[in-house]
Amino acid sequence: MSRDAARAVTIGTAGTSIDEVVAVADGAPVLLDAAALEGMARTQSLMAGVLSSGRPVYGLTTGVGDLYGVTVGTSRTADIQLAMLRSHASGVGEPHDERAVRAIMTTMITALAKGFSGVGPALVQTMAAMLNRGVTPWAPAQGSVGYLTATAHIGLSVFGFGRSWFEGELLPGAEALRRAGIEIIEPGPREGHALISGTYEITGVGALAVHATRQLVDVADAAGALSLEVLRGNSRGFDARLQAMRPHPGQAETARRLRALLDGSAIREANRDHRLQDALSLRCIPQVHGSVRDALAEVERVIGIEIDSVTDNPVFVIDDGELVALPGGNGHGAPIALALDYLAIAIAEVSTMSQARSDRLTNHHLSELPPFLMAAGSAASGFMIPPYAAAALAGENRALAAPATVHTVSTSAGQEDHVSMGTTAAIKARTAVANAATIVAIELLCAAQAVEFHAPLRPGAGTGAVYDAIRALVPHRTSDTEIAPDIEAVRLLVIDGTLHDLVTAVTKGHHD
Repeated sequence: MSRDAARAVTIGTAGTSIDEVVAVADGAPVLLDAAALEGMARTQSLMAGVLSSGRPVYGLTTGVGDLYGVTVGTSRTADIQLAMLRSHASGVGEPHDERAVRAIMTTMITALAKGFSGVGPALVQTMAAMLNRGVTPWAPAQGSVGYLTATAHIGLSVFGFGRSWFEGELLPGAEALRRAGIEIIEPGPREGHALISGTYEITGVGALAVHATRQLVDVADAAGALSLEVLRGNSRGFDARLQAMRPHPGQAETARRLRALLDGSAIREANRDHRLQDALSLRCIPQVHGSVRDALAEVERVIGIEIDSVTDNPVFVIDDGELVALPGGNGHGAPIALALDYLAIAIAEVSTMSQARSDRLTNHHLSELPPFLMAAGSAASGFMIPPYAAAALAGENRALAAPATVHTVSTSAGQEDHVSMGTTAAIKARTAVANAATIVAIELLCAAQAVEFHAPLRPGAGTGAVYDAIRALVPHRTSDTEIAPDIEAVRLLVIDGTLHDLVTAVTKGHHD
């Protein structure tokens, strides 16, 4: 991964954005704000008074969960905190990938740096060093009802236990830190508990899902516009006057973008009066993609708030020079879990509409194009099967759209009797958007093949740029050679930002 210092993300007193979480996930280094570190040190310096007061403080002088009434000793703080991490490190299944772990760690640092968890600066400094030097904790992705497990595995790695990836090798945690030149620290008061108590896993994975969806919807507009062109569709439904009669912001914005993408299209102009009314998958792109945009805006709002929230329990405030513990329920993941369930539903909408267009493109009974987009008279299967793959993935995304949040259960002997299932919601959404990228890639591949049947007419300004980018990697298909590499080539254009940047360049600031 690149470690471009120009892209460094500063975490501390200012807010951290979704884009910054994603930047760190993709390799940007982390800088820590000095004022935040000073605030953390000030809070930590008062922790001794809390410990000596004799007052019970959840997770500090007591057990956790249903053991909140059991007093624990304070003579060996590090042992108590490490024991908490070890007992909670019960994740199962395949591990989170590197991007997910880095995103989770970024949200952990962001919350802890606000100074309300009672932890010291050395903790976040160690975590930032791990991000900056490429030490990635091994943390299973399954087994969480919304918190506790993956972050416990990460916490063990922070203190030199567990396992971590470094330079492509999975190592014991202490060895990974040693090779990276990072000093191993012992946990101070709360420094195990604070790492597991928040919604960091949901938020980090959710931020990746939101960012990917934002880029995908823009590319899906281009796929839909290119499909409309080659299917000789009617673009009058994108008229701004019509959109103003139903002024949902996402719908109006999608129609504007479609007009920009299609601007100057010789194919559209030649077929302007070809069909009075199109199928819904073409006619209603503004309504469907627009609804997804509106849903995405709400999810972004929620995730943005959560990144800059303190979701630990308890938290500590300074009152008359003393540290006061405030126990509460900010660690419940309901706000972001519900939002991410909503996001998975929205992604399913993009998926099913794109799949419908792929099927239409290859169906000569509907498309007025050669069967399976091969030259007339050909017996080649051509593009018969890629829409099958799109259909399979769209079906999977419909299953992933089923909400996770309704499946709450009682845990911890009834003490935690309503959990968010937010980790499941976040992973569902991220999986769904990855599937949707392939679905949209298949539509783009089919639509690009159809462009040649309109030669010498060219697509529009935006759709033409997308078509050219595809053709730079994938040639027009004339026979049945292996097609999977072509799908993968276009998928990479979708997910690496290439097509998004082309579409943005055309649509940004466009006015009719």
